[in-house]
Amino acid sequence: MNTSRVAVIIPCRNELNYIEACVQSVLDQDYPADRLHVYVVDGQSDDGTRQLIEQEFEANSRVHVLDNPNRTTPYALNIGIQHADADVSIIFGAHAVMQPYYVSGCVALLHEDPRAGCVGGMIENVNENTVAGYISQCMSSSFGVGNAHFRTGNGSGYVDTVAFGAYRREVFEQVGYFDEALTRNQDDEFNYRVKKGGWEIVLDPEVRSKYFVRGSYGKLARQYYQYGYWKVYVNVLHATVTTIRQLIPFAFVAYLFGATLLTGLWPSLLALWWSPLLVYGVLSFAISIQMDRSVQGIFMRMWVFFLLHCSYGWGYWRGIAQFVVFGRNPGQHASRTSR
Repeated sequence: MNTSRVAVIIPCRNELNYIEACVQSVLDQDYPADRLHVYVVDGQSDDGTRQLIEQEFEANSRVHVLDNPNRTTPYALNIGIQHADADVSIIFGAHAVMQPYYVSGCVALLHEDPRAGCVGGMIENVNENTVAGYISQCMSSSFGVGNAHFRTGNGSGYVDTVAFGAYRREVFEQVGYFDEALTRNQDDEFNYRVKKGGWEIVLDPEVRSKYFVRGSYGKLARQYYQYGYWKVYVNVLHATVTTIRQLIPFAFVAYLFGATLLTGLWPSLLALWWSPLLVYGVLSFAISIQMDRSVQGIFMRMWVFFLLHCSYGWGYWRGIAQFVVFGRNPGQHASRTSR
């Protein structure tokens, strides 16, 4: 029987519609109840989230609510991890639920492989409206998100990052905690340090969670803009490009600007400048039609692919301008716009 003390850390702010199911999914795990606690780190919610948690789980000694006056995710993660002082800490999202075997599966993986500092599984998207369905399909495609295997399901074993990872205590003792300057990408940056510290990150597709996809093109665009923007700051911190896939949207946006400029200078070569975009469109169409042959579905997925790539690429360019060209650090404004 596994005897590891496990803490599930849930950063939370204004998640009234999701937090109860999230916490309950942790309490319903098949792991020994006396070895598993959940820590909801609340970032000053003002929608009734805090009151709901305290009302529904007041009598349960396994549920702990902690304050995060700084509101952002890395502060919440560090508060929860340090307060819990567990053998294994699992980083989880308030917009998600665990399958009943998630914790036991993660702990088993850590016990089986002493080189594993972090383990995680697959995310299954739950679509709450039609737009969310298009978004989740694109986010589960290699064309949309590259080799993010925890989304696409195209890989297992040693990877560069996972979502909702379970970490050994020794990892934090060796490499430190989450970087509190990073409003986004704090898990990617931390996992880079985990790998650099000599640990492996393991993905097991049989360990699964469900994530409720936000069905809004605007929210998707802001989310991926922020991912691109903060990824540059991670690169500056470590003086390296941490993953190759991040450069593709960056190059795509550069191409779009370049083609537009060249068309104005040499309009007679219009077909030459824009032929790569035609190839991109054909690929996007071919992948979209494999998912669903409805005309609306095809073109909506093509739009989502374009939005994913352009938003991330534009954020990356903005990050280069701020962090590389002008040498600025992220300020309070950047944190506010990333929430």
